[in-house]
Order: sequence, then C-alpha cells, then structure tokens
Amino acid sequence: MRMRFGRPDISRYADRFDVPEAGRGPSVTFLGVSTLLIGDGTSAVMTDGFFSRPSLTAVGTRRIAPDHARIDAALTRAGVESLDAIVPVHTHFDHAMDTAVVAARTGARLVGGASASQIGRGGGLPEDRIVRAGSGERIACGAFTLTLVGSRHCPPDRYPGEITEPVVPPVRASAYRCGEAWSLLVEHAGGRTALVQGSAGFVPGALDGYAAEVVYLGVGQLGPRGADHVRAYWRETVEAVGARRVVLVHWDDFFRPLDRPLRALPYLGDDLDATMGVLDALSAEQGVPVRFPSPWRREDPWSGLR
Repeated sequence: MRMRFGRPDISRYADRFDVPEAGRGPSVTFLGVSTLLIGDGTSAVMTDGFFSRPSLTAVGTRRIAPDHARIDAALTRAGVESLDAIVPVHTHFDHAMDTAVVAARTGARLVGGASASQIGRGGGLPEDRIVRAGSGERIACGAFTLTLVGSRHCPPDRYPGEITEPVVPPVRASAYRCGEAWSLLVEHAGGRTALVQGSAGFVPGALDGYAAEVVYLGVGQLGPRGADHVRAYWRETVEAVGARRVVLVHWDDFFRPLDRPLRALPYLGDDLDATMGVLDALSAEQGVPVRFPSPWRREDPWSGLR
C-alpha cells in the first residue's frame, strides 16, 4: 500500500458544521478531541477537559505536564467557572492529562475508574472529590445523571493497561495508560439524553437496553480499521441506543493548540475521508444525520428531535 502524506481537508465538510445553536435548556459545547461541556446554565458536566495539547515533538521526546495557562484560557473562553463532574472517557494523555487540574479549578468531582482515580490523586485532589464508578452505575451530578458503561479503546491502543499509582507530572506520555474505556450516557433532568463514545472501540452488546437521542461519536483512528469495523462500530453504538442524530468528535489534530483553527488528523495516523465514506452511506440508509460540532459554540444537538 502506498504511503499517503498530508491530511484530509476539513473544508470538504463545511456544510456539516450546522448543529443548531443553543437557546435555553441543555447545551453541548465542543472543546476539541472528545472534550465536551454539557450544561443547562445551572448544572454542568465535562468529559476529559484536555486543553494543554502538547506538540508531537514534546510528546515523543520529553516529559509532558498540564499547561496551566492554556487550561485557564480555555475555561475562561468557554465560560466555565464551576462543574458538577468531569469524566475522562479513558486515561490516555489526550483525554485525561488535564482532568485533575480542571477538577481542581472548577470544584468538580472526578468520575471514572481506577486509573482515573490515580490521575486525580497525582493531581492532588482529595479523596472525597474522586468518585470510583462501576459499569452501569447511575451517578447523580446536579441536573444530570451519568452512567458509565465499560467499553474498549479503538485498536491499536499505544499505551494499554491500567494506571496503578498516582501520576505526578511531568511524565512521559506512556504513563497515561488507557485504563478503563467508557461509553458515557448522559441524561438531563428535562429528559434529554446523549451518549458520548470517546474512542472508536466497543464491546459487543454492552449498550443493548440503553437509549440516547444523540451520539457524540469518536472517530479517531477509525479510518484505517476498514469498512467492516466502521459498520460494526455504528451498529454497537448508534443503532444500539436508537440515536436520531450523530455528532462527530475526536477527529481533530490534538497536537495543535486549541486557539488555532482545528484541522483533521494526518493520513499517517488516520483517514477521516475513508471514515466519512462509510458513515455517509449508513446515514443515508438509516436516516440518521451525521454532523460536526463547531468549537466553542453552545449547541443544541436535540433541536428538531421529537
């Protein structure tokens, strides 16, 4: 197979960045990779909280640590002063490196598995702010109820295994092992539901019996897996929960600072165009629109859904 250089042109999908802007009620704000701010003006929860986005050179050659200036700038721009909870969808650096810092800044409880707990401890969070979740357990967080369901990371997992001791930055990227990977179901007191699938892996049948109107579907590393994997992934997430709208996350180049325009991951690591070819066919076949979120914008992914 001939090696392909460059990256997909995200402008090809410009017409898909049309999730309706939020008015009153619950909203979702996309903040890069699979970091999502989900709030209603009173309560708010966040996934991941990854804002430091160190360069590829830094990740490959040096120890890395949360960039407090970037974290503070992002929280300020997004209007985040407090959170009820923050949930890393797994504990690789591009998801969980900043989680403890964001929790400390916002008063959030850090919700996750054993590996996430070690990131919280390494970041100095007190034990009463660390919530160890079990698969299928419902956790009340303000106006939201969170259910974490055990899942899998999309292959290949470059840093597999659990984190077994507190992570105290700066550390090598490999210290952020995957840990537990989660499918996160979010239910608002007003009845709106969403599934956040931060990594393009799945456990067959794990989401059977759950329901969500909208899926925030992670597509990072999905392109090279082939059409059969993409279709199985859709079946075990979107179809399993009966979603009526899909919004794509984890497509952007997370080595690029968040204050610059987002761009797709390079072909050397992913192929968004190949993924979109399969997803567009599934979308047309099942009548489930596939959209991209606009960064920093409060959006209502439930708009128009009865």
